[in-house]
Amino acid sequence: MLGLGVSAWLWLPDPQAWTSMMLALVAVALLALAVDRGGRASRAVAIGCAGVAIGLGLIWAKAERVASPPLTKPSVVRFEAHVERIEMLPPRGIVRLRLAPIRTIDRPGRRLAAALPAHVRVNLPIADMPRNLSRGAVVRLGARLVPPPPPSVPGAYDFARVAWFDGIGATGRGFGPIELIAPGDVSGGELRARLSMHVRAQVAGGPGAIAAALATGDQGAIPLDDAEAMRRAGLSHLLSVSGLHITAVVGIVMLVVLRLLSLSPWLALHWRLPLIAAGAGALAAIGYTILTGAEVPTVRSCVAALMVLLAVALGRAAMTLRLVATGAIIVLLCWPEALAGPSFQLSFAAVTAIIALHESPRVKAWFAARDEGWMPWLARQLASLLLTGIVVEAALSPIALYHFHKAGLYGSLANIVAIPLTTFVVMPAEALALLFDLVGLGTPFWWVVEQALRLVLAIAHAIAAAPGAVAALPAMPQSSFALMVLGGLWIALWRSAARLIGVVPLAIGAFWAVSTPPPDLLVTADGRHLALRTIDGEIALLRDRAGDYTRMMLAENGGFDGEPGLLSEHRFARCSRDLCIADRVIAGRQWRIVATRSAYLLPATDLIAACRGADIVVSERRLPLRCQPRWLRLDRPMLAQTGGVAITLATRQVVTVRQPDDRHPWRVPARAAQGSDNLCCSMQGLAKQKQL
Repeated sequence: MLGLGVSAWLWLPDPQAWTSMMLALVAVALLALAVDRGGRASRAVAIGCAGVAIGLGLIWAKAERVASPPLTKPSVVRFEAHVERIEMLPPRGIVRLRLAPIRTIDRPGRRLAAALPAHVRVNLPIADMPRNLSRGAVVRLGARLVPPPPPSVPGAYDFARVAWFDGIGATGRGFGPIELIAPGDVSGGELRARLSMHVRAQVAGGPGAIAAALATGDQGAIPLDDAEAMRRAGLSHLLSVSGLHITAVVGIVMLVVLRLLSLSPWLALHWRLPLIAAGAGALAAIGYTILTGAEVPTVRSCVAALMVLLAVALGRAAMTLRLVATGAIIVLLCWPEALAGPSFQLSFAAVTAIIALHESPRVKAWFAARDEGWMPWLARQLASLLLTGIVVEAALSPIALYHFHKAGLYGSLANIVAIPLTTFVVMPAEALALLFDLVGLGTPFWWVVEQALRLVLAIAHAIAAAPGAVAALPAMPQSSFALMVLGGLWIALWRSAARLIGVVPLAIGAFWAVSTPPPDLLVTADGRHLALRTIDGEIALLRDRAGDYTRMMLAENGGFDGEPGLLSEHRFARCSRDLCIADRVIAGRQWRIVATRSAYLLPATDLIAACRGADIVVSERRLPLRCQPRWLRLDRPMLAQTGGVAITLATRQVVTVRQPDDRHPWRVPARAAQGSDNLCCSMQGLAKQKQL
């Protein structure tokens, strides 16, 4: 119910709707209490409505509490700032800094720089990074800063929302000269970075980067091809410190402490050593969580581990859905915005599916311990792991498809080897290696870590390269995703035959998502990039030069798993250096799309003539007023108000990133009140164009 309230706030458009829903929930809760005659139904309704109202209020309050005016327009500034966070990304050749600006430095003859937000995020080339840069340092640098960007096209990553709750008001790229004004804290604050560097120094290449991620949660050094292979093989969960890693750490610490204390007969006879070992495991879980950055999956796993240890100490059943619910409540109370992110959803969906599966009486009977030989026992354990992997993949696939538009299909097979290998070989060997490094004897253990991780990477690359390893879907409707989530939760929470009711919304949502046709045309918010679906279902880009992120983003949101091509290479398109004209026949109708592809001005008469024969015209510039296509004109003024656009030509459906009534705080600062009015007018004009 808390999560439902958070989702309602994200879905509803403005404060009036949020207030109305909260009042309605309170009214229904009071009505349920008023008619209560001692039954459970009325109390359940009252508690449920209260939970939804609290969830809605939590995220609304959090959004207001973290409010910090973002940058209003792109600016090139030179400023001094405190370094708050350093994230090394060697595969990309950059270092990412979170900075707290102190003051801007105005050069003679230049206009006064605009006031900077309280926090900015800047990418620097690693070669330009000052030596001995650490957290807390003061640096002086120049940067081109822009407001946190909204999704480039419908369904893409919404960095503006993430930046709002993280307090980041601008992002950009820094440039030299970069000066270190004052040193930072080089003691405990950089323990995580030093530990990551130490691990990578012991194990080279991709295995070393993954070993560092297992130890500290730092994934920045993992080569891009290895990270993509792990994701396509369904093994990316191994890179994010979560339940598997916390369990291994707690188990190792408890085992070592228990065995060491058992060496003393007096302690074994007079003290409850399992409780002492559990306490040591709890401290290890908390320390490991802090060391790895306290991300949402790690916090959830730490809370779960602490509750399991407490349950064991009290003699209660540990692994239950109440455990999952308590962890979710703690995370939502502290970080309600985390619900919208894939990390929270994937983490809780996986553990919920595992516990719900193994709480089933039939599954318990299948895999219960019994008197049998080691071969049947091993076969039973492998079958249990395979079944668990299949169920987890089924639970995670809708979430992966919704956020990343891709999902691995062979993850359950890969995890049969990768999970035991990581849990029982890599993690213990890495812990022993770090321990023995204190006396310079960790080399043999690092060799074991390297060989095991090379095997994991080999499995990942083999699975990722297998035919049909990845299912790709375009951006699915939010309503279909909501139906699948509600259906999955219903199946997981009920234990009786009533759980079968959840199959209905789950099936409807899945069919809706699969049957949603991919967009024929994607246009980014700046009008520079356009992706058109070709006759054979591939994606063709307007510009010959597009960044890797743009190419990947347009391909994924178009539901295409592959490298996008170029529009100029297809017969149905005629392209010059400055203009492309593409003709496509869709649903028995011929469509003509005209798009500018350079910053150079075209002769107005030629452009107006091209517009008359076009159905859709796209440009990063303001088009002449006489440029009137037959259906849609998407030029700079229109796209500035609508954001990115996705168009399905067969049904003439147009989906825009921005909506005229959206008043979420990360949307409002990007436009003034006049801009909001202009957006309404632009959206009305767009609707009129669609009708024509």
